[in-house]
This record gives sequence, C-alpha cells and structure tokens, in this order.
Amino acid sequence: MCVGPFSGFWGYASVPGSVYRSYENFQRLWDDIRLDNSSALQLSSVWKYKRRVKVQKPCPNSTARNHFSMYRTSIMESPGSSGYLIVDANGGLNQQRSAICNAVAVAGLLNAILVIPRFELNSVWRDPSQFGDIYDEEHFINNLKGYVNVVRELPEALMEIYDQNISNIPNFRVQAWATVNYYLGVVLPILRDQRVIRIAPFANRLTMNVPSHIQLLRCITNYKALKFSPPISSLAEKLVSRMIERSSMTGGKYVSVHLRFEQDMVAFSCCVYEGGEAEKLKMDSFREQEWKGKFKRKDRVIVPALNRIEGKCPLTPVEVGLMLRGMGFDNNTSIYIASGKIYQAEKHLAPLREMFPLLYTKESLATPDELAPFEIFMKLECPAASLRGILLSWQL
Repeated sequence: MCVGPFSGFWGYASVPGSVYRSYENFQRLWDDIRLDNSSALQLSSVWKYKRRVKVQKPCPNSTARNHFSMYRTSIMESPGSSGYLIVDANGGLNQQRSAICNAVAVAGLLNAILVIPRFELNSVWRDPSQFGDIYDEEHFINNLKGYVNVVRELPEALMEIYDQNISNIPNFRVQAWATVNYYLGVVLPILRDQRVIRIAPFANRLTMNVPSHIQLLRCITNYKALKFSPPISSLAEKLVSRMIERSSMTGGKYVSVHLRFEQDMVAFSCCVYEGGEAEKLKMDSFREQEWKGKFKRKDRVIVPALNRIEGKCPLTPVEVGLMLRGMGFDNNTSIYIASGKIYQAEKHLAPLREMFPLLYTKESLATPDELAPFEIFMKLECPAASLRGILLSWQL
C-alpha cells in the first residue's frame, strides 16, 4: 500500500528532500536561468563527452561458438529438435526485447525450435503490436540460422491437436530468474514428451548467470537479430534528419530524452507531487484499476517520502529541464521528447518549454500522412518509433 505523505508515523515528512518542491525551485531560479545563456566556453564544451567512450565489444569469440555447437550435439537424444518453444513476452517494449533475447537463449539451451515470440497486450499501453509490427521478422530468422531455428507458426499437425489456437496449449509457468539446471531438469523433459511448450509470462524467466555459449545467443539476438521493422526505421530516420536540420545553432547536435512521466509511471511509483488529496484519490483509483489490489497488500508498504529521498521518483519535465540547464545546455538547444501521453501535460511541460523553446516530438516533426500508418499505435501510446529515434540520436 502507498502510505500517505503526511503520515507522521513514518517520520520522513520533515526530512530534506522528502517533499516535491522542484516547481517552486524553478520559479525561484527562473530569473537567473533566463539571464544565464552560458558562456562560449561552456557551449563549446558541453557537447564533449567527458568520460572515455566505451567501445562496444563484439559478441563472444569463436570459442563460445564452438562450445555451443558441441553443446547442441550433446543434448540431442535423437536427430532433430526437442520440440517447439512458444513464449508470451509481457511488459513494455524494453521488457519485451529482453524476453526475446531470453527466449532465443532458452531455445538454444533446450535445443528447441522457437516460434516467433508473441506479445501480450499490456494493460497500461494497450498496444496491440505483434513482433512483425515492431521488428523485422525475416532479419530475425536469418540472423539466428545456425544457432536457433525460428519459425513463424507451429506445424499444421500440432495446430490441429489444439484446434488451430495456440492459446489452447497449456501454459507452463516458470519461476522468475529460473536457472539453467531448472530448464534442463524440469522444462526439457516436458518439452520432449509434449513436443511443444508455452511459457507465459516470460519476463525475467532466465537467470543472468548462464554459460558463455548460452550468453552468446542473447548477445547475437540483441545486437544482430533484432532490427526495427522498415516502417519504423524509415520514420525514425526522417525524425532524426529533421532534428538535425532544426539544430543548426548547435552544429546539428541535439538532446533526446525518454521522458517517462506518464500516468502509469506516476501511479506505480507511489510518489507524491503537487496535486494534494485530489491527486492521491485519483492515483489510488488508477492503481486499483490497473493492478487489481497489488498496492493494497499488507506486505507491500511504500512510503512516498522515502521514495523521494532515495531518488526513486520519476523525473518531472521541469526537473529534466533544470538538470539540462545545470549541465550547461542553453535555450538554443533542441530537445527531442520521446514519451507517451505526459501526465497533466499542459501543466508539466510549460516550464520545460520556457527553459527550452526548441522542444520537439514525433507529432511536431512528422506530417499527418507520415504518421497515418502508426495512428492506431500512437493513440495507444506505442513507444517504438520514438525509441528508435532515440537510438539513432544523441542520447541523454
């Protein structure tokens, strides 16, 4: 449960940093911010990466690849695969990406044929996208050849057994962070016996600690096999090009921010902002609607003031703006905002726009015709196109 912000029992109400005062600070500092447009020295150095850039390491070397080949040979009881693996990837876009990497790793571990992962309908995003809407299926299948066989659907003979409906396949629930030994000792025998297994949900269903030849599969999936679908990639590249055009005063450089301040994030955090009792009642109602009693359990006590002290509250737009100005970015800096529908957008975005007038979103950069193919996903706050734009841009 989310304990009220003014509950003296918990003793945090008077601790510095326990109460949201960022908008008050903005108002107090605004005259100084407006007058401070940064010196030429600051502007010339703010874009320089202060730390040593880490070079992306390639996926594990040939030793791991050889180990995987030997492992796959050793696990085969007979020529061919152990059966078909179906997973339902749940959560947001990043959780789904992680689940896909784990699904490939588990398929390799079990010597299974992986059916293109299915995406569960998220109760908050309500995004109906499936794998092929977000990722390039052909690229995914081709880049995993030689490691894991991937198919788009089950063979007709198996589909007939389940009346042509994958949902009729009994769901096998796997514990979170399941070990390699669990999959080999518990899941593999069932897969060999039934020839198909469906695991849902699949978020965080494989331990981080796996042998190098299995980690290799995660790596190849994440960095080679997963590629955004052509429509998303094409739109994202246009957005990036237009951001560069609009950033002439900074040599084509701009800042992109994944501003995670939608209503679901505010509600889930249990953090208190400026809305008082009315906001608390609204958030309590939203939490109950979306998470059905999860926040009413007696073993789940969340103290908003403690969350804020520990830095666990989502940054508001004004806090992002203050942070960027403090880093040295002036009001000529172009900012690309990737997000869903900002909670109380008009109120919360106003101070950010005052600090950074050159504020853009995909809606302000793309034409209606360009956005039309994504209309249903945009209504449902689908983040894929915005995330792709972030990945292509200067990131914060």
